[in-house]
Amino acid sequence: MSKKLFIGTGVAFSLLFSPFSQTFAEEPTVGERKQVDNVAHRGATGYAPENTIAGFDLAVEMKADYIEIDVQRSKDGETVVIHDTTVDRTTDGTGKVGDLTFEQLRSLDAGSWKGEQFAGEPIPTFEEILDRYHGKVGILIELKAPELYPGIEKQVAEAIKERNLDKPQNEKIIIQSFNFESMKKMDQLLPEVPIGVLTSNLKDTTAEALQEFSTYADWFNPNYGIVTKELVNQVHSLGMQIGSWTVRSQEAADFLFDMKVDAIITDYPDYVDPRN
Repeated sequence: MSKKLFIGTGVAFSLLFSPFSQTFAEEPTVGERKQVDNVAHRGATGYAPENTIAGFDLAVEMKADYIEIDVQRSKDGETVVIHDTTVDRTTDGTGKVGDLTFEQLRSLDAGSWKGEQFAGEPIPTFEEILDRYHGKVGILIELKAPELYPGIEKQVAEAIKERNLDKPQNEKIIIQSFNFESMKKMDQLLPEVPIGVLTSNLKDTTAEALQEFSTYADWFNPNYGIVTKELVNQVHSLGMQIGSWTVRSQEAADFLFDMKVDAIITDYPDYVDPRN
């Protein structure tokens, strides 16, 4: 079965049997809410430093369905997990990620800014995250500014293949980016791994744009500010799923539940899963 058919069938099946297809009271129960994938944005970022082992471990403890990570590359070719293209905001260092060697990046403190209890948290490598978490939690991999790192798509694909994570029957892996050309490359390199496109731009929600995305993407992941029920229905009609970001309030989480998205990407996993 092709990837697009596999995903589309899964969407149809989940919609057919999902409690969301029935009529509910206004307040969803725990069981109903768990129909939405709970994606911990850069880990449990509301409570621990982003893109660190401490943050990802907490997300697993909080029963997130996925952790979302950002992948870039050091000057000497090591894939590392950090969001900004500079280290200034989340570490005690300065400079561009791509201008620093792995040794330099690894020596930085990526935790103290969030709290003294996180002092000394290092910047993880991409492969460390794959090895530590596959089989424990899904991993939503964002290629951050891949245009800065020529060939990073192949490098990421090889790391996934080495661990036999490139087949749908294995652990949950999704790859996403704001760079659509990069995602077309990833779809070719890993044809059985779900691909996501990220956007906050309304021009990417037209019927023509969504149709184009559906030729290579399995997930359409917009900022929640542009989510409507019509958009969710359009995405589903094209066989894609929709995951929205970034939830930092209970009100935003409740809005996305009402919109019937497939995944909520949040700094606070407990806003999505009331068991926490």
